[in-house]
Amino acid sequence: MNLTKREFLQVLSAASAAGMGLGHFANASAQTAAEGLYDIPKFGNVSFLHITDCHAQLKPIYFREPSVNLGVADMKGKLPHLVGEHLLKAAGVKAGTAEAHALTYLDFEQVAQRYGKVGGFAHLATLVKRMRASRPGALLLDGGDTWQGSGTSLWTNGQDMVDACKLLGVDVMTGHWEFTLGMERVKEIVEKDFAGKVDFVAQNIKTLDFGDPVFKPYVIKQMNGVPVAIVGQAFPYTPIANPRYMVSEWEFGIQDENMQKVVDEARAKGAQVVVVVSHNGMDVDLKMASRVRGIDAIMGGHTHDGMPVATVVKNAGGQTLVTNAGSNGKFLGVLDFDVKNGKVADYRYKLLPVFANMLPADKDMDALITKIRAPYEAKLSEQLGVTDGLLYRRGNCNGTGDQLIVDALMDVQGADLAFSPGFRWGTTLLPGQPITREWLLDMTATTYSYATLTDMKGDMIKTVLEDVADNLFNPDPYYQQGGDMVRVGGLTYACDPTAGAGKRISDMRLKGQLIDADKTYKVAGWAPVAEDAAKAGNPMVWELVEKWLKARGGKVSPRQLNQPKLTGGLPNPGYAG
Repeated sequence: MNLTKREFLQVLSAASAAGMGLGHFANASAQTAAEGLYDIPKFGNVSFLHITDCHAQLKPIYFREPSVNLGVADMKGKLPHLVGEHLLKAAGVKAGTAEAHALTYLDFEQVAQRYGKVGGFAHLATLVKRMRASRPGALLLDGGDTWQGSGTSLWTNGQDMVDACKLLGVDVMTGHWEFTLGMERVKEIVEKDFAGKVDFVAQNIKTLDFGDPVFKPYVIKQMNGVPVAIVGQAFPYTPIANPRYMVSEWEFGIQDENMQKVVDEARAKGAQVVVVVSHNGMDVDLKMASRVRGIDAIMGGHTHDGMPVATVVKNAGGQTLVTNAGSNGKFLGVLDFDVKNGKVADYRYKLLPVFANMLPADKDMDALITKIRAPYEAKLSEQLGVTDGLLYRRGNCNGTGDQLIVDALMDVQGADLAFSPGFRWGTTLLPGQPITREWLLDMTATTYSYATLTDMKGDMIKTVLEDVADNLFNPDPYYQQGGDMVRVGGLTYACDPTAGAGKRISDMRLKGQLIDADKTYKVAGWAPVAEDAAKAGNPMVWELVEKWLKARGGKVSPRQLNQPKLTGGLPNPGYAG
């Protein structure tokens, strides 16, 4: 029997999944897997490589994909709102393979120990170089959420990631969490560090006073004799989802009309291919693709959806491909176009998982990362405890990592209940792994992570939950902001994602007792967007959680996940419980 490299990889994975001992052959699995998994034939004459939402993760990490990613209304049962077996079926990916592990939560603890960590810029750099070697002129696009999400990015004001991205060879990027460094810092990086190296594009950011563009809306580059335009779409709700005072002189938004104008302008200047590097979130990208003509592909981010296939969206001008390349440096998207007679004739798309055990570390990038981390290594690696259970964040309703945070905030501050933002960034710990300061910062490091304790009446608690639920489950994607549901500690409640605004949340209880609309409760939280909170002298959230962890005596028991009871919209292929 003659097996291809890919077939051999699948056999190897299946054997491992079945518990078959591989003996000394296991030592060859990394090379074999790499040869099969990353052997992507060249296609066409125009290629784009895409990373997004790496959230400053320079080193390999574990990252569990969601078991809850609900789609409502027209999005139910469609990408990106598929999890587990449903996602594998839609993608045509076999269960038990390396790709299946990268894309899903299935058997995560066991399979993660087999395949090891994902991401890491040194391993990503190796893969980028490999793809560029077979695709001369390929452009590397960065969808943003790059300069935030770790201790080193916080302490260096994003400089660690700026230097790493320059070495990685990023050509064009847009942004979101970058803006939480403040307007002046962003402009400093764009105008100095990136000058002549990286184009920062955003057609939807203008000055508040005169409506002038803050950044270039697009760039046109030549690729193998083909002029291609890359248009930037920054996160449209930055001043709402993040502190307004950090971008006080800028306005954002979706701006379909301006996007159409920019696309038409790029076409008029000769662009034969137009690609949007977007931080809208995938549902918003899908709607935009249906409304704006002349875009060949939207390579999106923000919602952290690792999409193994491109969604084809029909519109008045033809069709647009929509993709999303996951998060945390875990994936590299590869989009190849065959351009003939001035237009796209065909395409191929592949989402490649970055397995640290299957890709050797690039020496130059590895050396840079070592240099960046050296002054902080001891502080980052300090052990605060050991987790007996799996700690993860991603999922529409809650994650055990967030459960740990709300448990800590309630205990330390004596709160009745606690809220934790529905952030989608953060890394995963397997049972038995140490909880280090680095992991804690991976979960909490922002420039405004102040811990709060607020008196809040019962009716206001319901209003908060209703507002966030409408953001997540609004049937119109343009009214969604891409975060997950606020995480709740101490409080139980029911949620009907299919109900209308203001009617989704019910049966709110504390210790079994219904919440009284007129009673005042002490509510712990963190990451407030109001400027007053930044001036109040509150401690950072990681300080309180660290205090709680050290009081556990070295061991942190598995967190009892506090999930809302879903009373509508089930069964749903985006829900596995």
